[in-house]
Amino acid sequence: MPSVLVIVFLVEVTARLVNALGAAAINDFLWTAVNQLPISTSQAAAKQRQLQAEYLKVRSELNATSSQDQFAKWAKLRRQHDKLLEQLEATKKSMEASRSSFDRYLTGVRMLLTKAPQYIVPFWYAKEPMFWVPHGWFPYYAEWIISFPRAPLGSVSVASWQLACAGMIALLSDLITGIYGLLFAGSKRKEEPLKSKVEANEKKEL
Repeated sequence: MPSVLVIVFLVEVTARLVNALGAAAINDFLWTAVNQLPISTSQAAAKQRQLQAEYLKVRSELNATSSQDQFAKWAKLRRQHDKLLEQLEATKKSMEASRSSFDRYLTGVRMLLTKAPQYIVPFWYAKEPMFWVPHGWFPYYAEWIISFPRAPLGSVSVASWQLACAGMIALLSDLITGIYGLLFAGSKRKEEPLKSKVEANEKKEL
């Protein structure tokens, strides 16, 4: 069953990436990308930015205008300020509603692509062997464990393959993170003495 092997592996990789990056960060990135397209939300976002710029301009002029010496101008700016503020709040509520719907949709898609296959695939292929292990390599209890829950004895079940994929991906992820941390920490330690030497030379010159 090579196709099921690959599907299970890709599902576990996707789930690991989502957990590593974070759902909120993915949602923010996709929301920004979607707003670059010529759709209603991008037009609403552009309108909100325009209203915000106008509002800040009017507020700046209002703060610079005296309500006693220039009452007529101040009153006009005040009306503009209140109107723009009201429009800004309305567009903000609309954008928040759109973002909330977008996040709910992404959550559903994410569950469909990661969580659902993690339960559906092992249940659907529970009785089918992913591959067979050579006879006599493992004792009976080990063969029973790797064939759990309903795969033929002497084979690797989809549940065991899923656990193996998840464990291997977690180990590789931790290994890559550790190597990156060591390299980053090493480069940082090299930069600090160089920076201190430069600062010491500057102090001597002064």
